[in-house]
Amino acid sequence: MDYLVVGAGPAGLQAGYFLQQAGRSHLIVESGAAPGEFFTRFPRHRTLISINKVHTGWDDPELNMRTDWNSLLSDERTPLFTARTQRYFPHADEMVGYLADFAATHRIRVRYHTRVTEISRPFGGPDGPGDFLARAADGTTYRARRIIVATGVTRPYVPAIEGVETVERYDEVSVDPAGFTGQRVLIIGRANSAFETADNLIETAAVIHVAGPGSLKLAWQTHFVGHLRAVNNNFLDTYQLKLQNAVLDGNIERIRQQPDGSYVVSVSFSRVDEVVKDIAYDRVILATGFRFDPSIFAPACRPELAVNDRFPAQTDAWESPNVPGLYFAGTITQVRDFKKSTSGFIHGFRYGVRALHRILEARHHDRPWPADALPATAEAVTDAVIARVNRSSALFQVFGFLGDAVLVDRDGTVRYCEEVPVDHLHTAVGEGGFGEVGSYFTVTLEYGEGHDRVNPFDITAGRVSQQDTTGLDGRYLHPVVRVFDGSAPGKATAEHHLTENLENEWDSEEVHRAPLRTFLRPRLTGPAPAARP
Repeated sequence: MDYLVVGAGPAGLQAGYFLQQAGRSHLIVESGAAPGEFFTRFPRHRTLISINKVHTGWDDPELNMRTDWNSLLSDERTPLFTARTQRYFPHADEMVGYLADFAATHRIRVRYHTRVTEISRPFGGPDGPGDFLARAADGTTYRARRIIVATGVTRPYVPAIEGVETVERYDEVSVDPAGFTGQRVLIIGRANSAFETADNLIETAAVIHVAGPGSLKLAWQTHFVGHLRAVNNNFLDTYQLKLQNAVLDGNIERIRQQPDGSYVVSVSFSRVDEVVKDIAYDRVILATGFRFDPSIFAPACRPELAVNDRFPAQTDAWESPNVPGLYFAGTITQVRDFKKSTSGFIHGFRYGVRALHRILEARHHDRPWPADALPATAEAVTDAVIARVNRSSALFQVFGFLGDAVLVDRDGTVRYCEEVPVDHLHTAVGEGGFGEVGSYFTVTLEYGEGHDRVNPFDITAGRVSQQDTTGLDGRYLHPVVRVFDGSAPGKATAEHHLTENLENEWDSEEVHRAPLRTFLRPRLTGPAPAARP
């Protein structure tokens, strides 16, 4: 077959949908009995932090996807997660039901109860490494030209702390707060799973400490939805208002379990000259997140890892740099925009999977990236750019990472390509993957420099006026257009910022359109750059 997809979570189903629409021979294999088994256990306290906004006031289905962080993509735009519940932060069981509906509605080809135990590559020869062979626990084997791994992060990430093996883990600890009544509890980790756990214990535990290195980052300030979300940060009130709880900024040096089962934990504090203090606790919970499990790969085709070995390393095409033909989809693709954009979440990676599919179609099936022809005028390109930034969900969600591309060919013709990974665009232009490109523009939505270092509620912080027409960089999300020479891809020669707008509407003739036309006009006329040698 052309493709074997490992995992039938949201990313696996999304990949299967696109492969099916293109008529590619493929199969999804899933160890569980139904799609999305991860969501039957996680998050432990059963509330999703992905937005489900049903009432938007818009009748444009593309715009509605900006506030629907759970639905997968389909040409039919069905089923939609927003039809299942009106809860803004839904129960995790709704995701389980939604994924089953999506798989059934589109008749996604999945083989359940099929746990892959080994992926090898025994068919190599003089012409290349050959096909992959996946072996399942029941002895069945599957041969495929390419593998798409969409398994997510399935193993707990356990930091190297002396004594860490003696503590309770987030994926195993009881979620019944009554069992913690009157106890002193340490939670190691400072992401959403840690604070979700802390919030659950506020009413029963005597003392709760949440500990981890570095500065605590809040999603409403950094704009990265994986940082601490407001739905999980009630615990901060109990710290700042001196209600016995605390956030400890520092490293856990060692954990020593006492004969009676309690603990003494050595904490190296970051804000007091690395003073180390021993603190007593009744319970210690490890909530440091999860990592990718590479154990199914035979040594000869085991992918390189990155980010403290938590994720598989990937090229700008989501391919393993050391195992050609091995691709990745879903939350494990966040290694490409780690803690910057949204590839680790459904509302981000659904667009990443579509982009991956287009890359595979161009590379392996002679189907170039979809493109619309445009008149080679500043007016036409301005209209196209404004229409896209005002409506696109992909550029809005996967900010700074996915972009539209305006390609100016050497013969002067102009093509408009949607939702291209920006890094991949530069590589592909350099390799001739987008044809004979003389120059090109990228169109992205981005936050401005320093956006994550300024309190957005501080009225004394300087901001760019929404009536500014100079193209200055604003801090809030706004469109950015950059120009590149096709003979030196990746090195911007000029850029233009459309000033931010409270309603995310960039359609003013005076403020948005006219300045953009002025920027584009001299760059869409004159002779094309010389061909690459």
